Amino acid sequence: MDKIIHIIGVPMDLGQSQRGVDMGPSALRYAGLFSKLHELGYQIKDLGNIHIQDRETLNKDDLMTEICRVNELVYKAGQQAISNKNLPIFLGGDHSISIGSIGGVTHDSSVGIIWIDAHCDYNTPETSLTGNIHGMALATLMGKGWPELVNIGRPGPKIYSRDVVMIGVRSLDPAEKEIISRSGITIFTMRDIDVSGISQIIHMALKHLSHQKNIHVSFDLDALEPVEAPGVGTPVRGGLTVREAHIIMEIIADSQLLSSLDIVEINPILDNYNRTALKAIELTESLFGKRILM
Repeated sequence: MDKIIHIIGVPMDLGQSQRGVDMGPSALRYAGLFSKLHELGYQIKDLGNIHIQDRETLNKDDLMTEICRVNELVYKAGQQAISNKNLPIFLGGDHSISIGSIGGVTHDSSVGIIWIDAHCDYNTPETSLTGNIHGMALATLMGKGWPELVNIGRPGPKIYSRDVVMIGVRSLDPAEKEIISRSGITIFTMRDIDVSGISQIIHMALKHLSHQKNIHVSFDLDALEPVEAPGVGTPVRGGLTVREAHIIMEIIADSQLLSSLDIVEINPILDNYNRTALKAIELTESLFGKRILM
């Protein structure tokens, strides 16, 4: 891969109630993201962090305005990186940043989306039990929810069910189950992984997305078993092992279809010696081609 990697920090925790994921970009940089990718032979350009207003200065109405403003900037950064034939990595922050990142990287043409997450993030304002926007990100991208979020970057849906595969799902709200069952999205739950094995699952995912020439990976660290990744805001037991996650990343790397990446929901406040960020770096290395035998 000869693309230049663009690092875009989005230290936003406005999409959820649990504080701390705003430190995710710093944790990933501190854990050695640049040096590890550089060792794999990549050119890297760090575009720094998008500025985000402090949560304490915002009232409820301002909160939505700021989430929209930030995602508009993320959208533009993703659009520009792809148009210049570079590969953007978006460092979150909570998963609401994907409204901008996936919107931006699909501005000129559609891509396949592999959404690795314990949750579906397919709530709407009507179904959400918390009102947290990070739990509505995928639904928003598919045109459901508040218009000001749906229309970020360009009007209407940014992606469609045929272009999305979810892996690692194991926690959904009751009403969310109903609407996502009608969405047409291909979902591989942890039960599917236990029954079929992770290698078969990721090959099935790539086959489903074979109509696309590029893949965006949206990786929420709570997809992992909490023992392996304690530094997340919404941990759910029974997740991916680290080895299963490496296999996912290695097989995507083999496909040579990766065009963009989100790394989200790392919360250093809840972590143990930056363990979760270090795991994220190791998995990113696999996604970018690190092999056991070169």
